[in-house]
Amino acid sequence: MCAIIGCGRIALKHFEAIKKHSESFELTAVCDTDKGLAHRVALEKNCSAFQSLPSLLEESNAELIILCTPSGLHACQTILCAKAGRHVMTEKPMATRWQDGLNMVKACDDAGVELFVVKQNRRNTTLQLLKNAVEKKRFGKIYMVQVNVFWTRPQEYYDQAKWRGTWEFDGGALMNQASHYIDLLDWLIGPVKSVQSMIATMARDIEVEDSAVMNVEWRSGALGSVSVTMLTYPQNLEGSITIIGENGTAKVGGVAVNEIEHWNFKDSDPDDEKIKEASYETTSVYGFGHPLYYKNVIDTLNGITKAETDGREGLRSLELLIASYLSARDGKKISLPLEY
Repeated sequence: MCAIIGCGRIALKHFEAIKKHSESFELTAVCDTDKGLAHRVALEKNCSAFQSLPSLLEESNAELIILCTPSGLHACQTILCAKAGRHVMTEKPMATRWQDGLNMVKACDDAGVELFVVKQNRRNTTLQLLKNAVEKKRFGKIYMVQVNVFWTRPQEYYDQAKWRGTWEFDGGALMNQASHYIDLLDWLIGPVKSVQSMIATMARDIEVEDSAVMNVEWRSGALGSVSVTMLTYPQNLEGSITIIGENGTAKVGGVAVNEIEHWNFKDSDPDDEKIKEASYETTSVYGFGHPLYYKNVIDTLNGITKAETDGREGLRSLELLIASYLSARDGKKISLPLEY
């Protein structure tokens, strides 16, 4: 039995995933500060409605609490759930502050509950093939990596909710929209040695950045960069990662890493026959990875496997994000890890 906290935009992906796994998941409650929205969703989903997390934890028997709330609330909500003995699944980013992320992991450890951090893009067929190529060392020594997130978020998007575009609850283009792409830096390429970033708010009336650039140095010696903007006209253009190595070059692009645009390696591999079928059409930057992510959550809770992206795994991308913001603020290169 599970409950969803926050009935906004991203919650729709979770409702779809729960429906696809209806034999394993039962949605028993939803919660939203908008009373009307909570009751409309509850009526549609045939479950209970709440306006506050404490009341839900007190009155609901949901074993897994799914946080689809503003990022800045994830830490306090996770800690509340952990103290109530509930497992937690949280959307990206897991927190907007480094210490908050650490506190989330500690609270769940102390309570003996699972903390899942949603990284559904890892399950995309395109990225699974790219991950395989890296793990099989098909690139040889990786020289250069380029990540582009060229999307658009008009002022109307930020004006829809007061928390959007704020440092406390949301974070900017890097923290929010590019979060899954920052995750690829460590997950695909390996431990990062240092980052150096610049951010800017050029066109949107928000606290945080609408555009950013980030230079990356990996411990392997590879170099790379990340370019992010929410100002692409007139619509989302590209979400991509390009890897250049001594024995191979590959680019996974499209609007949201949904198309393999270049795939050339010195040596052939059976995976090469899967390239065309791996690419897929999408009108959503979220992709189709949530149901696959839920399968791992189910298997973890049933003791079959371990979580692919637990709290500690979530900290990896949060550390890169925080390091990037520190670099932009202080105008200097930031070495990792943040704590020794």
